[in-house]
Amino acid sequence: MKFPYALLPIFLLGCSAATATDTDVPTEEITSMFRKINDTISVAPQIDLDDIAAAKAEGVTLIINNRPDGEDPAAPQSADIEAAARDAGMKYIAIPITHSGFSGPQVDAMIAALADGDKTLAYCRSGTRSTLLWSLAQAKQGVDPDEIARLAGNAGYDITPVRAMVDALAARN
Repeated sequence: MKFPYALLPIFLLGCSAATATDTDVPTEEITSMFRKINDTISVAPQIDLDDIAAAKAEGVTLIINNRPDGEDPAAPQSADIEAAARDAGMKYIAIPITHSGFSGPQVDAMIAALADGDKTLAYCRSGTRSTLLWSLAQAKQGVDPDEIARLAGNAGYDITPVRAMVDALAARN
């Protein structure tokens, strides 16, 4: 049975990075605007064209844009970031997440994007949508929900808005 994503819309207006609430969980030291979730993925708020070089210097080979064009007309749009990434020799994938929530195809696209094991930087307005989409993708692949929450929390993000979906997806495996 497919998970009924349509039954659990996640509205993200006002979502922003949240500090982990479990004080027993150590948090990663944040040394750049990129917040490391694990060895293969970091997340960030909206990046600028100059951030492409910083990402490359940190070993990033894939940039995932989770922000829809036009959300902030003053921010670099998808085509601009894609051109800069490709000019730097990096891969680029857009999986825009609007404030209306996540869908099964978006989760599957994130799984496919991460399948090659590239060192990845995913970004959106605050990094939250990128983290939540990563969380759903991990759960669908059978990763333990508590481990997902711990890793996201170490990066300063709270998966509570999608925790029920994470638990349901992980339980299917």
